[in-house]
Amino acid sequence: MPETDPVDPATSWEYTLYIPNDLRAVTVCRRTLRLILTMHGLIRLVDTAELLATELVSNAVRHTTGPAALRVRWVAGVLRIGAWDADPGPPEPPTAFEAHAEEGRGLALVRACADLWGWQPLARDGNRGKYVWCDLVAA
Repeated sequence: MPETDPVDPATSWEYTLYIPNDLRAVTVCRRTLRLILTMHGLIRLVDTAELLATELVSNAVRHTTGPAALRVRWVAGVLRIGAWDADPGPPEPPTAFEAHAEEGRGLALVRACADLWGWQPLARDGNRGKYVWCDLVAA
């Protein structure tokens, strides 16, 4: 996972859930995220956050062969949701959103629903991979 600035425990928090390369892990991540946000009083963000996390984690599991992780961070009124995977290659760029498409719309949904999104390659302790993230700003 990427290095981050220190989190002030009085106003900020962060969770990381490491998962195997298994499509069932997407449901585990979604339900865990719902519980985290509910416990922190952020129920108004749950539906959009679940959609975004589902797309990010599902891409990490479907398009790689190694482990993955969901990371959720709250700092200064911004919820960052990210997925790490072991493949250092960039994600496919989002295409035009087609509502009836069965595949290929994940990052288009992220781009449409998040306030900001991006990705970064990672290399730490001999491990390589990437971190794809998005932000939701609480009004």
